[in-house]
Amino acid sequence: MRILLVVPAGEHVRVKRDGDVPRRTMLRFGVLSLTTIAALTPPEHEVTICDENVEALDLDADVDVVGVTLMTGTAPRGYEIAREFRARGKATVAGGFHATLNPEEAMRHFDAVVIGEAEGVWPGLLRDVEAGRLRRSYRRDPPGDLSDVPIPRRDLVEAKARHYATVHAIQTGRGCRHACRFCSVTAFHGGRHRSRPLENVLEEIRRAPRDFMFIDDNIIADPDYARALFRAMTPLRKRWISQCSIKIADDAELLGLARQAGCRGLFIGIESVSAENLAAMDKGFNEIDRCVERVAVIRRQGIGVIAGMIVGMDGDDVSVFARTLEFLRKARIDSLQLSILTPLPGTPLHAEMKAAGRIADFDWVHYDYRHVVIRPAQMTARELQEGADWVYAQFYRLDRILWRFARGLFTVGWMPALLSLKINLTYRYDNLREGVVGRDPAAKKGRVRGTMADGWSLRRPWRNPRTA
Repeated sequence: MRILLVVPAGEHVRVKRDGDVPRRTMLRFGVLSLTTIAALTPPEHEVTICDENVEALDLDADVDVVGVTLMTGTAPRGYEIAREFRARGKATVAGGFHATLNPEEAMRHFDAVVIGEAEGVWPGLLRDVEAGRLRRSYRRDPPGDLSDVPIPRRDLVEAKARHYATVHAIQTGRGCRHACRFCSVTAFHGGRHRSRPLENVLEEIRRAPRDFMFIDDNIIADPDYARALFRAMTPLRKRWISQCSIKIADDAELLGLARQAGCRGLFIGIESVSAENLAAMDKGFNEIDRCVERVAVIRRQGIGVIAGMIVGMDGDDVSVFARTLEFLRKARIDSLQLSILTPLPGTPLHAEMKAAGRIADFDWVHYDYRHVVIRPAQMTARELQEGADWVYAQFYRLDRILWRFARGLFTVGWMPALLSLKINLTYRYDNLREGVVGRDPAAKKGRVRGTMADGWSLRRPWRNPRTA
């Protein structure tokens, strides 16, 4: 059979004509889920991959089976793709986080849904397609021990590699033991974390180029495993970035081993400048009062810090935006991923907000972390939208980007500084392309709120062309 695996993309980033690819390279990390599915596919089948973020989808492709991975924000586009291919007589299969956490919804659009991980079920699903007995859903229960996770078929995306920061995204384990109420990872994996056999991971690392990425949700979820991994990696002289709990700053040995193993950047979900918010989301272990100190410990090792921050939690009023910018300045954060609080379906946060009647928008297209879909507790939806846009626009002003790069050269070193510069310029490109400006809702119209200690003037035109 001929199998097409698809990553759907939102309207504003989707490639509709080959060659017209948005310059968002640093925000793309390959398509690990689909290259893994391709590796699970028996060799008698032909597999192709289409990532709509980097190439246009051919709805008239000569294929037998179409598999689509769904995140909540791209689910509507995934349903549109399924409708088009079903009308052409193709078998359609959904998988991914949104399909797993909302299988009944996905089943209304697809012939079959893979619930959870594909290992252990994908080859059987293909046999069922060939035999004409495709079931409505497939689930591996209980999940496996990850010893059967194959090395991904990266050859299928090599032709488009220039559009990705790396196609060599490697995963050492799946899941997270933390129970953050907004997180779909916890919901998908049931609060469990499992590690792949160490030698399997090392074999994949040996095949990778010098620079690659670990795509784990928390690379130190199992500290003993992480120590063994880092020690084994050190002679390989690789360079990598990953996602990690801020608690790595509390373990000098583990942090030092990560640096020796080639770590040059860590994405850390700091989330909020409010201890109240962190406690309400079951993430009090971040200890916001110690965050500046902990980030400094990490950066002193020559590791850049990309902060994940969320605005719009119940403890946030309109002062949160300026306070967040001030925290980012004090902590010397190198790059920022800012999210508006988004209750993803299937998470405890979604269930709580839906029960309280606080979800104002059920259009999944807007569940991209950049649109307000809730009724905030201490501000209006417009204030939240404009304030979030303002933080992004202010953080990614060109003068501040250049200042962070110069500072990074003398603090974390040239490679983390250069990596940060590329990420910063990509986010700035996104802001300019989408017209993101916003305003500080805590400031009176026509007045300047003030200046920050490092010369960050807050004077900027106040407009917000974004629509929710």
